[in-house]
Amino acid sequence: MTQIQFTAPTSVKAAVRCLAEGGKNPKVLAGGTDLLVQLRAGRVKPSTIVDIKKIPELKQIKAEKGGFRIGAAVAGAELSAHPGVKKAWPGLVEGFDLIGSTQIQGRASLGGNLCNGSPAADSVPALIAAGATCKIAGPKGTREANVETIVIGPGKTSLKKGEFIVSFFLPKRPRRSGDAYLRLIPRTEMDIAVVGAGVSLSIDSKGVCTDARVSLGAVAPTPLLVKAGAKALIGTKVDDAALAALAAAASAACKPIDDKRGTIVYRTKVAGVLARRAALIALDRAKGK
Repeated sequence: MTQIQFTAPTSVKAAVRCLAEGGKNPKVLAGGTDLLVQLRAGRVKPSTIVDIKKIPELKQIKAEKGGFRIGAAVAGAELSAHPGVKKAWPGLVEGFDLIGSTQIQGRASLGGNLCNGSPAADSVPALIAAGATCKIAGPKGTREANVETIVIGPGKTSLKKGEFIVSFFLPKRPRRSGDAYLRLIPRTEMDIAVVGAGVSLSIDSKGVCTDARVSLGAVAPTPLLVKAGAKALIGTKVDDAALAALAAAASAACKPIDDKRGTIVYRTKVAGVLARRAALIALDRAKGK
């Protein structure tokens, strides 16, 4: 049996070095809620496991430029307990809160949920709708990337050898804006999304939508940024016609599969329904309701 090397660096620089020198298949350990299951099932066989939880900045939530910098190893329970993030970006917190049980929430991380590469990850559409970016460290230094560019296929990311996500940046919440995340699952809790939808929007003093972002999960090989959905809302008062156009755009963006959780036809229809409902919740929040 091949021995797996384990290391727990205390700095970003050391973690990059461990990943770069960690053999053919190094893996990052944050919460471990996906990695440990995959290890036990024999689905992954890492050469090295790099535990990043001892790096201080990966476990912090800090105010930055009117928004928030969230460490990639921050657990769901920690994010939910942060009053500033919960007030500014309730849709993101809603998405992360849906992941697993109370026990899982104490371990599962924002970075892990993204880098696991699941098309059905609940926090990812909410992050995309929020316009979040991530700070990536690697052998060539650090870089920033939009969240929607990270997952490139089921279980696959755009991260290069030696790179890992250090933190996420949530921008300053504009005035009169709101966000929301909804999903449909076969059971009442602790299941994988059939469809997930995140919407963030802003309105002016007259109630006209001035900006929007729409994202879908579990309806394509990767989480989607639906630009046509945002276009359907901007310049309107998010009335019935705009919502119908949003639903149509969301359904049109879908490229789902048939599986035991839902058919292609069902997922495509539900995507439009959830996008519409999420937009209405985001609108109410933008109005201060």
